[in-house]
Amino acid sequence: MLAVSFFSTPTLIEAAEKEAADKDIEVIQVQGVRRKLEQAGRLKDVIQKTEVLDSLMIENKNALNLTAAINNEPGVNVSNECSMCGVKRIMLNGMKGEHTTILVDGLPTHTLISGFYGVDAIATTGIDRIEVARGAGASLIAPEAIGGTVNIITKQAYDNQVAVDITKGSHDFTAIKTMATGVSEDGTTALTLVGQYDKQDQEDHDDNGVSEAPFIENKSLTALISQDVSDSSNIQVRLSKVQSEIFGGPVIGKNVKSIGAAIASYDKKESEHLFEDDDVRKKYIGKPWETTEWIKTSRDEAYIKYLSELTDATVAEFAVSYAKHLQDSFYEGIDYQANDKMTYARAKFDTEYNDELSLTYGLDIRHEKMRSSTKALEDNPKYQSDSFDYETKGLFFQSTWTPLDELEIATAVRVDRVMADFVDPKKTGVEIEETFIAPRLDMRYFHSDELTSRFSAGRGYRAPLSFFETDHGILDANKGYKIDIHALEESLSASYSLAYDADDLAITTSVAHSKVDNLASLEETDSGVPLLTQLKDSASVTTFDITAGYTINDNWTVNASIEKFVYDKNFRSSYSIAPVEERASFEIQYEKENLKVFWSTVWFGSKDLAKYGYEGYNKRGDKNTKKTLHGPAFSISDIKAQYQLTESTKIYAGVSNIFEETQIKRGDSPLFFDANGDYDVAYIYGSLHGREIYAGVEVKL
Repeated sequence: MLAVSFFSTPTLIEAAEKEAADKDIEVIQVQGVRRKLEQAGRLKDVIQKTEVLDSLMIENKNALNLTAAINNEPGVNVSNECSMCGVKRIMLNGMKGEHTTILVDGLPTHTLISGFYGVDAIATTGIDRIEVARGAGASLIAPEAIGGTVNIITKQAYDNQVAVDITKGSHDFTAIKTMATGVSEDGTTALTLVGQYDKQDQEDHDDNGVSEAPFIENKSLTALISQDVSDSSNIQVRLSKVQSEIFGGPVIGKNVKSIGAAIASYDKKESEHLFEDDDVRKKYIGKPWETTEWIKTSRDEAYIKYLSELTDATVAEFAVSYAKHLQDSFYEGIDYQANDKMTYARAKFDTEYNDELSLTYGLDIRHEKMRSSTKALEDNPKYQSDSFDYETKGLFFQSTWTPLDELEIATAVRVDRVMADFVDPKKTGVEIEETFIAPRLDMRYFHSDELTSRFSAGRGYRAPLSFFETDHGILDANKGYKIDIHALEESLSASYSLAYDADDLAITTSVAHSKVDNLASLEETDSGVPLLTQLKDSASVTTFDITAGYTINDNWTVNASIEKFVYDKNFRSSYSIAPVEERASFEIQYEKENLKVFWSTVWFGSKDLAKYGYEGYNKRGDKNTKKTLHGPAFSISDIKAQYQLTESTKIYAGVSNIFEETQIKRGDSPLFFDANGDYDVAYIYGSLHGREIYAGVEVKL
């Protein structure tokens, strides 16, 4: 078995099937219309190499949510951009988190604002695999994916099974995961039901009464039903409900009794001193609300897909998806509510013209309506709401040509009519209304059975529309907030990879470059009001990575990777938190009979924080307590052991961040005062989560 991060050959699933065959276990699966077409390659709409993280890899990480599952995989970084609210952003190829599009089963079910507080609530229970495509225009159905797409594939029901998994750990870490699948006797109806509950308490490693990692509680329920309508058609319906609550700031049980008590303490009167001696490293003595950040979100997702073989050569798929994202939040005295609704419809056709040429073509439409409000700022003349209407109407076409056995060429183009309108009365007119053409080219060449080259180039776009792209621009009631967005962000990207894949060894090296025009940026007006605007000059980022995996013998497998991210000065100026510049990882897995042990270490290189605009002081008004401008190198190691007690029961235990590597342990709190004496919470360059010990049991019936 060989597993190289995303580049598994053969995959872990194939290895599991082989193991079952070796044990003479008869596995009977009824294959419906959709599964047969998928295995025949008739449902593919991805036009570049897609990297896959399967369910067993997710299990090795003990990952409960999407961010934990894909973080630190090649080209992927999950940036934690606030120690209070814990906002996470999924970055691909060094691009910003808002440049990543999240899909579910190939459909947009995430709104533009759910990528900020929704990703930690995406449960891994019931996920069959996660597909990551990096680069602009990485998918025909996600034109806004300047950085790339993360496609979450729901587990289909192919047998009757019930699974329950319960985990408990330090920091009140709790997880309850359940899944049931069922298939009718004739195989035409399949049902998947998934539920997950997880929570984790606040962490206060310097014991000053203010958390460095927030309390998080997530709940999710999902149902997927698949029905074969005939021998050549299938319909799928998926419904999902997700709720999340995040609370950071005063430590519950120490500085405040409850979340409600912290919010209720708001009296509009700021304390003269927040910390003893005005030093963030000492005890917090301010009012609970002055450092409270609370975000409660509720998401409803739904889609329906109809699949039909129109002819022997053509497959048609018609799909509609819907998402509703509600946010209620409190940021240190500033309230913010958002109601974001998105609908999407698509008609797509796949035609095999002949053995050398296949075509994919269709059209889609997306409409999103977001309305926000805040009582704290509604009377401030300097405040502009980020309420918006957003609509795209697109046509797409792709041809895949195989002129030689060794060469495959895919060309694609999308034409979109895009409208983005901030609807605040202070914002007259439509900010963005234009037609955008997004072409893409992909090539794959087999030098030999083991050696393969891939090249991709493409164009993409995105409309910057949210407050949260500007690191909480709403946090100061006196300053207000303004918006000056006038054009789509436009990107060009190109990548090349060379992969060697033999029986026991796999090595892939790749390079990618992306350039963005009109990149969104947070600046200030002459009067000091935060301004969401766009850079005048182009910004770019280049990434290099090498991944390798080797199967030593039947028991031992090792994987390793090295990565380098190079940002130009314009791109660096747009970041609120310094991103990863250098990273290396090492994984080793041991399996024998019923025992499996998995170890991973990820090393992060040092960073010059001054390049990203860092400046702060531990003590207000004392320039001698200036915070470091050097982000030192560090590493984080995890271990997990699993033992199969019976055919239906396994137990496991592990330790995350074994050596408790945090920037707080090094003596540097994420809290700080700026040069004006204002308090802030995001001086982040290292890990904020400490050691976590956990144990659990899984039962499958």
